[in-house]
Amino acid sequence: MQILIVDDNDVSLEALRHALLGQRYEIIVAHNGREALDLARSGECRLVISDWMMPEMDGLELCRQIRRTDLPGYVYIILLTSNDSAGSVVEGLSSGADDFLQKPFDPAELLVRVRAGERILSLETRDVAIFAMAKLAESRDPETGEHLERMRNYARVLARHLVAHGNAHEQVDADFARLIYLTSPLHDIGKVGIPDTVLLKPGRLSDREFDIMKTHTTIGAETLDAAVHQYPGVAFLRFARDIALTHHERFDGSGYPIGLSGFEIPLSGRVVALADVYDALTSRRVYKPAFAHDVARSMILEESGKHFDSEVVEAFRQKENDFLEIRDRSLKPEMVATDNQLLARM
Repeated sequence: MQILIVDDNDVSLEALRHALLGQRYEIIVAHNGREALDLARSGECRLVISDWMMPEMDGLELCRQIRRTDLPGYVYIILLTSNDSAGSVVEGLSSGADDFLQKPFDPAELLVRVRAGERILSLETRDVAIFAMAKLAESRDPETGEHLERMRNYARVLARHLVAHGNAHEQVDADFARLIYLTSPLHDIGKVGIPDTVLLKPGRLSDREFDIMKTHTTIGAETLDAAVHQYPGVAFLRFARDIALTHHERFDGSGYPIGLSGFEIPLSGRVVALADVYDALTSRRVYKPAFAHDVARSMILEESGKHFDSEVVEAFRQKENDFLEIRDRSLKPEMVATDNQLLARM
């Protein structure tokens, strides 16, 4: 593991380095918060030990900036301070620090706190488990290819744009974009309960078959809701449940399974709805060839305020080049359709 140590005092840096010596850590050094933030943004430093008082950017502001940045993984931050008052602790935790260590520090205590941070970071192995569960559902359909990888990236592009440009109806931050990326692959987990005769049918579904297909939303939500009840404090489970349940709801209320409309639909569901439909349109499926980007774009813009939240559509319009880059990176050359088909299956 790489550990980033941050202090403007060379003696303090050397003390930190010495305390961590021989502990299988790779040590990276920064002399102020701004330099440390640049290193943290690389995504390679998962644990930061920083002094509070520094020039250019102090430890508190470093914490704030790291928490505002959508990084590939969580960064665990230990603040070093000579002030152990309750007010300082509250201020530090409010800024995003995970732990504190009094200066001058005890090397043995430092190692204990670092190892506690490692245990917290190890919880991100859940990401692997989540994606493995999602791939299990996807494996039932051999033609979806890299759907999960593309769709989660599309969703993150939309979420990041909403975070950066504000949203009139919800408070969203970098954590929202991170959770979208983490949990959106579970949107179709309920398809494990759909019979192959329906899921893989090479043609239009009958009304009865479509009713069966629609139950994948409630099957997925019920599965994840059982986990929510078991672990009620785990936010990502609630986030995943909401996506599984609502990613086929439509802004005008004509979707399923509940018929929610407008802002009754969680923002996560509205974001994933567009990302999912775009990938379905531009990918070959058992019931259709792939549409060209321009065709998919026209269909999505046409559905603004109807199928999709107009703010999410605007985010798509602003970031469509990012969508094209993601699509072009993963899709193999294939026959592309130019005719317009209904969105009923999506």
